[in-house]
Amino acid sequence: MSNETRHIYADADALAKAAAVELLRLAQRAVTERGIFILSLAGGSTPRKLYTLLATDPAFREFPWKETHLFFGDERQVPPSHIDSNYLMVASTLLTSGRVPTANVHRVRAELPDPNMTAADYDVELRTFFNPTLRFNDCPRFDVILLGMGPDGHTASLFPDSKALDEKDRWVVANWVEKFKSFRITFTFPVLNAARTVMLLVAGADKTDMIHNVLAPNHPLTTYPVQRVQPLDGIKMWMLDRAAAAQVNKSF
Repeated sequence: MSNETRHIYADADALAKAAAVELLRLAQRAVTERGIFILSLAGGSTPRKLYTLLATDPAFREFPWKETHLFFGDERQVPPSHIDSNYLMVASTLLTSGRVPTANVHRVRAELPDPNMTAADYDVELRTFFNPTLRFNDCPRFDVILLGMGPDGHTASLFPDSKALDEKDRWVVANWVEKFKSFRITFTFPVLNAARTVMLLVAGADKTDMIHNVLAPNHPLTTYPVQRVQPLDGIKMWMLDRAAAAQVNKSF
């Protein structure tokens, strides 16, 4: 079972700074122990702050980018130049430093004409990169997977009542999201739950009610998608700002 930790910060900026510090620590440890750091990125406003810090703040100049490989936990079915592209957000923040080798950035080819083709293509990308020594339970073993959480309890692009919630075999799928009338490309729970560390970055008052529900004692653990993130041999790290955690019991 996973080891779950919970941390509350003053605001979204403090949360992003703490996440950057933790990422640097985990990256340096991974490179020391295994010679490589494998990170899955998330979209959203809080990760944007984190990526900007990593690219521009001198405190993170020692980040081992040459040994770091970047993947994407989910993506919209749009070209990389599209305003909704998670890759574009990462390219305009984290990658502006020029310190991340191009070959180390494994983007989703969401410009392909069919979302199922996109998902299959990225599944092959993962299976090629993650040789048997880089797997756990025959799934890719990420050092860190960054995730957010929506007000509806979704994480990555695993939305309530969507088909991908029950996927057991494929690593990447095209998941139809009814509320957006579109497909999203997403990692599945077997991938998320094989990670060494999952960092859940959640900020903002619009997440308050859902955080209260998700973290309420004795609440069923499968009601919301984010609750099904349970690393089998890793850490689930909640990183919240005070606005998101406003209704959480102080004793937690």
